[in-house]
Amino acid sequence: MTSQNPEYFDLETAARCGQPVTVDRYFKIRIDDRSYNVDDPKLTGSQLLRLSGKRPIDEYLVFLKLANGGFEEIRLDETVDLTQPGVERFMTFESSASYRLVIDGERIEWGAQLITGLKLKQIAGVDPDKYALWREVRGSEDIELANEDIIDLSEPGLERFFTVIAQTTAGDAGPALPQGDQRYLSEQGYRYELAYEAGQTAIILRAVDLPKGRYDVELADILIMLPPGYPDAPPDMFYCLPWLRLVAHGAYPNCADVPLSFQGQTWQRWSRHNNEWRPGKDGIWTMLKRVEHALAEAA
Repeated sequence: MTSQNPEYFDLETAARCGQPVTVDRYFKIRIDDRSYNVDDPKLTGSQLLRLSGKRPIDEYLVFLKLANGGFEEIRLDETVDLTQPGVERFMTFESSASYRLVIDGERIEWGAQLITGLKLKQIAGVDPDKYALWREVRGSEDIELANEDIIDLSEPGLERFFTVIAQTTAGDAGPALPQGDQRYLSEQGYRYELAYEAGQTAIILRAVDLPKGRYDVELADILIMLPPGYPDAPPDMFYCLPWLRLVAHGAYPNCADVPLSFQGQTWQRWSRHNNEWRPGKDGIWTMLKRVEHALAEAA
């Protein structure tokens, strides 16, 4: 299969440069982190595993790495054509391997040493084009990952990842939510997204349950503006959509009748203030308890 002929066509380099591939060539392909020379433009999965030194081959899996970050499994008896666009890099995994990771607060068992950013987004059930993926790094800054990035899950420690909607309106995206907030919201089952407008960052909690029988609706979206410097700086008021009326008298609650325009919608401002904020200890959970209390005690 291999040859000493020096005129090998590097498929990975050709793909980056947009060079066409023809059948009358010798090829250089990449399997895992090594390059190999091959004389045959058509290889089976078992040939790829033997070429990379994997033995016994029935205990390994081989995948074609797609340009968008996805994987396509190549069966042992399946043939791949190296002259076809996008066929230039392969990955191998032990078929019996098992690795643990956490994505958006949910623990997952993954049967391979490596995983792509795209696959993590698919596991999380988010739109890969709308959501950003972050890798939690304890004691340092979190790392944003692209769809095509490959993560090695064999590194020491449980890998934690979280997704954040990248941008909801025209304009520059703001910072990601702190990982502690991410974990709390995921563990509590909140549906949420980050929103950005005119330099302001906010978190929108979707379809939040309201105290039963107290308001004219059962669910509402809750908007919390995150000030510059959050979480060291405290959030202040919160906002509801739709506007809430108390069933008891059909009117808006006290200090909840001023509008806020955000993301093309008019939110109901709840003027509630609390200066008791402890940087380094308080987070989104603190603000949500304030919201719950305000909704339960409103008159």
